[in-house]
Amino acid sequence: MSVLTIGEHSIAPGQTKKIDLPVAKLYTDADVNLPVYIIRGKKPGPTMFVSAAVHGDELNGIEIIRRLINLKGFKISSGTLIAVPMVNVYGVVNQSRYMPDRRDLNRSFPGSSKGSLAARVANIFLKEIVSHCDYGIDLHTGAIHRSNLPQIRAQLADKETLELAKAFGVPVILNSDIVDGSLREAAVEKDTKVLLYEAGEALRFDEFSIRAGITGIVNVLRYLNMMPKSRKRKKSIHQFIANNSGWLRASSSGIVTHHFQLGDQVKKGDVLADIGSPYGDLLGQVIATKDGVIIGKQNIPLVQEGEAMYHIAFFKEDDEAIAEQIESVEEQLVNSHVANEVLI
Repeated sequence: MSVLTIGEHSIAPGQTKKIDLPVAKLYTDADVNLPVYIIRGKKPGPTMFVSAAVHGDELNGIEIIRRLINLKGFKISSGTLIAVPMVNVYGVVNQSRYMPDRRDLNRSFPGSSKGSLAARVANIFLKEIVSHCDYGIDLHTGAIHRSNLPQIRAQLADKETLELAKAFGVPVILNSDIVDGSLREAAVEKDTKVLLYEAGEALRFDEFSIRAGITGIVNVLRYLNMMPKSRKRKKSIHQFIANNSGWLRASSSGIVTHHFQLGDQVKKGDVLADIGSPYGDLLGQVIATKDGVIIGKQNIPLVQEGEAMYHIAFFKEDDEAIAEQIESVEEQLVNSHVANEVLI
């Protein structure tokens, strides 16, 4: 194994190092740095990045990485793990999805060293982190007032990516086309296989999402032989692949009464929510148009006509079995009394 160079820092095999990668400056002339944590095994192996807060208000991923690297007994035996808990440092500081120039960092890749602030951050991240990596896991949440069920999104036509998605170990895997200007698109151009983990809500910690994320990353590291296999017998998780999904939108503006939650099975014709006036008059309803499982949901009880309210994934398998599996995994992770159980 050769020495890994990121910025002006060199990291030898078997070494663990925290570095600050210069990004830009604030108006005050204070430096803004990208925090990077590198763990290298002594044996040769793949290089994988785990990134969070590409959207600065998506905080679950920060906590996933924070807990992951502090797990008792956590070590990389082969290859290299590069963890970046805050890609959009500006957004985290301002509790904003966007960069200060109002650009979406996840639509600014591959970026440019002489472009906008978003383009420069994208360029640095791609050049200094992604270019070294064979694999990556990018951690996201839903938007403000909108939650996502823990799920992996990936380009499932690629067989290796599909196997990585299965290895992660969450019940729902969603086939997702690559979006122009995204980190995933830029990574694929460099032959880096990337999983996108979506779970929870912006500006909130969600324990189920955090624990499922930590467990999933450990599962992938073990699948790639970057970590020793667990001595504990692992409970198998049945996974379900959705090739498509769709949003159901509000039929009226008003105050919402939800009848279904994340992970619930829905049948065509089910009334998912009632929309009423301030006086209690029924103004409209949200009705399921197909059978499926709720993988995304608006949380705020106020809605405008046409606003997206429920994200439904469509499966060929039995939706009831999927809903039961989701509930089982949540029970297993959240109710565990051992915080670092994933490594035992």
